[in-house]
Amino acid sequence: MSHKHYSHATKHFNKLIEFRQAGYEQFGNARDALFELCDAVLASPRVNSFAELSLSPHFRRKWPSIYEALQDGQPDGEKLLELYEKEIDGCERPILAGDHTAWTRLWARKLPGRSFEHQSTPIPGRRPITIGHGYSTLAWVPEAQGSWCLPLLHERVVERGQSLQKGADQLRQVCDLLDVRPITLWDAEYGCAKFLRQTDGIPADKLIRLRTNLCLSGSPPTYKGRGAPRKHGAKFNFKNPQTWWTPDWIWEGQDSELGTVIIQIWHQLHFRQAPECPFTVARITHPQAPGTRRKPKVFWLAWIGLPLPSATPWWQWYVRRYCVDHWYRFAKQRLHWTLPMLSSTQQAERWSTLMPFLTWQLWLARPEIPDCPLPWQKPKPLPSPGRVCQGLLEFLHVIGTPARMPKPRGKSPGWAKGRSRKPRVDQPILQSARWTQLRAILRAKKL
Repeated sequence: MSHKHYSHATKHFNKLIEFRQAGYEQFGNARDALFELCDAVLASPRVNSFAELSLSPHFRRKWPSIYEALQDGQPDGEKLLELYEKEIDGCERPILAGDHTAWTRLWARKLPGRSFEHQSTPIPGRRPITIGHGYSTLAWVPEAQGSWCLPLLHERVVERGQSLQKGADQLRQVCDLLDVRPITLWDAEYGCAKFLRQTDGIPADKLIRLRTNLCLSGSPPTYKGRGAPRKHGAKFNFKNPQTWWTPDWIWEGQDSELGTVIIQIWHQLHFRQAPECPFTVARITHPQAPGTRRKPKVFWLAWIGLPLPSATPWWQWYVRRYCVDHWYRFAKQRLHWTLPMLSSTQQAERWSTLMPFLTWQLWLARPEIPDCPLPWQKPKPLPSPGRVCQGLLEFLHVIGTPARMPKPRGKSPGWAKGRSRKPRVDQPILQSARWTQLRAILRAKKL
């Protein structure tokens, strides 16, 4: 296999080389095989099976070492998080986006921890539900435009229905390392009283999309000295404009993409289950929008945190949350995240820990990678993660690897003769208490 020679490549890639060396030191056991596995992923645009990654010239070991690396390796997610956080230092107000997705494992009946998960792109004619493991992600959105999203934490949701708690724990862990107060973006799943209570006290501003069928409460009236003080005020029903009172602020302007924009703001609203967590509600109206899921004519946002900096730009920040969806697609299709059919949750968690590390390498390599479009692709002024990964192939051998050469260990003795094998048993699918109660009610009605 012939390669081009780039005499000044190592000089320009010093920052990337240092990052790779620092990450290699946090991989723990089997770090050499794990690191070569990462390079094999970057150098393999298309593979049909997980074992096929061992055919990459960047993986110098035999194919069983891929599975042994995930079985024996212990990449330190907390140390890697500190490594990512150093790259955010100097950002005035970092924008973080949180979300969670599913790793589908429909036929892995013997794999523990599976549960019913939401599937954003269901099979036509079927409900958006799948069976597998849920993974929660908190990522940094570095730019105002483009599809770049740099994950800080990408972890499995261990218990069914605990995605909100996992997101709150990740936000608390990241904010403990940051020196500035970030702005965090969340979709409508997190727009509930439970998540606000779990994140109360974390030094971060939250911009959350709200469902269009909510009913909130205003501030309670002044206490008159008789009876218990009221906790809730008048109802504010999103679907009933007659329950809306005069907005505290109204703004109308022009957007370059959607045309006319009308913003109505109400302060001091809260969920009835969390009166101690008031927030600001904004109704964003785009009369000229197409009315699709991504570009609706009307949507609601909640702001929880410090007073709003200004009315014009803050609501536009929420659009940056969609970068997480782009990264999920990139991780599943190009980084081969959901390709391996691993037999244990520990192996899946270790493999998932490598996904942010791979993405950060692409981000650090982007300034030095020339755009190398395929003949049917158009040049891009701002290369996407996939385009950078496409151009990095010619530079991996020049950058070098901190992984050591494999050492032959002789022939394995194999399974001892006469030693019994313990068969694996089928594992139940985890269900939430609400789902179990609903099934019991349906069964009772049939009887």
